[in-house]
Amino acid sequence: MPQLTALDAQFLHFETATNVPNIAGLAILEGDLNRSDLQALLEQRLPYVAALRRKLAPVPFGLDHPYWVQEDDLDLDYHVREIGLPPPGDERQLADQVSRLHPRRLDRGHPLWEIYLIHGLSGGRMGLYTKIHHAAVDGVGGADVLAALLDLTPVPAPPPQTAPDRDEPAPDGLEMVGRALIRMSANPAQAVRFAARALPHLDEIPVVSWIPGSRLVSGLARRLAGSGTLPELPSLPAPRTPFSGPVSAHRRFAFVSLPLDEIKLVRKANGVTVNDVVMAVCAGALRRWLAAHGGVPRMPLAAGVPFSLRSAGEEGPGNQVTIMSAPLAVHVEDPLERLRHVRDSMQRIKDRFSLAPARWLREFSESMPAALMGLASRSAFGLVGQTAPPINVAISNVPGPQFPLYVCGARLLTHYPVSVITDVSGGINITAFSYDGSLDIGVITDRQMVPDPWELTAYLREALDELLNAE
Repeated sequence: MPQLTALDAQFLHFETATNVPNIAGLAILEGDLNRSDLQALLEQRLPYVAALRRKLAPVPFGLDHPYWVQEDDLDLDYHVREIGLPPPGDERQLADQVSRLHPRRLDRGHPLWEIYLIHGLSGGRMGLYTKIHHAAVDGVGGADVLAALLDLTPVPAPPPQTAPDRDEPAPDGLEMVGRALIRMSANPAQAVRFAARALPHLDEIPVVSWIPGSRLVSGLARRLAGSGTLPELPSLPAPRTPFSGPVSAHRRFAFVSLPLDEIKLVRKANGVTVNDVVMAVCAGALRRWLAAHGGVPRMPLAAGVPFSLRSAGEEGPGNQVTIMSAPLAVHVEDPLERLRHVRDSMQRIKDRFSLAPARWLREFSESMPAALMGLASRSAFGLVGQTAPPINVAISNVPGPQFPLYVCGARLLTHYPVSVITDVSGGINITAFSYDGSLDIGVITDRQMVPDPWELTAYLREALDELLNAE
């Protein structure tokens, strides 16, 4: 009877008709997958994938975070659906279908996931769109869920010999309330302890770090605590852009694959990381888009970049991730100078995290009463999104396997992430996933802010070419 952590619950709290925290992937497969075969595979493997076999059990009166309870009567006809594309079945039609599916909210009365088989894609291929609520998994957990459904060969592996673990039954309503009251009585003391520990890290906290004087207080607190000098984090306001501000309920999706070998050529030639190159390619693409849509700002964009809170080798369910703001040098004309700017900014953030891992978010979240936290999350999202969003664009790069994978014997050709946009993070999310020699990039946008994300995917290709040809 696992309980949602405070970080998990935040993704439930801020969900609205427009801020929908679904994370997903669009796999393109060789061949046409049969729905009954996929359901049979899921029947075997879902007992071993905790995130897909659990549903929410709310605590009465919202006094505490919900529990996860095991769903023994999983309705695969509900969770596994299929649709078809009209001729000619091209990539844009596939992306349009994903654009419609992605912002639809998941029913909290069921386990929080859906899979769509999308038939009729040209070239003897098909799409497999998998959607799961961010409350159930973070990026690492989502990759684990995906891995559980894939095989290394066209022949599916036999089911594990060991019996799957079973969750204990969730407590009844009265016990839930009792546990919640005990937790609430401990919250004030936890909050005081957190406040003392949090002051040296105010410059790491999204939104708080933009309050005037917060960085000064943070540095002074570190000196008084004798924690020494830590690398200063990049400080920047988020300039206004055509994709800043509250998002609508509508999405647009596009995708592109870039050769991973070309990314690595740029990496090797400039002594940077693959992630630095990905960030610089995104900066180049966004610079081109801004130049075509109102002008390039004279300062960097603020890019929201996920950082894991997991220690090395640490595993576990739920969300263990935070978002840090990194300057994205769209204002720099020279591509190599842009790349160096990205490298230096990301290195400062990495140096800071290696010395002082940002676990304050877990502590802060756990120190707040659940009912108050829900109200605070919704209020903060509404206020910040309407007034001064701290982030212009979300960018993420997820390393994946460099060998072929299969689903029910069908080869996985590409896998494009489909991520989240919100009022706070801006109307563009660019997420990359490396797989089998390719960097597969999914771009999700707000339909009103960026109606044609295919512009951005074309600019991503051009930005990589610019780096390859730069001297």
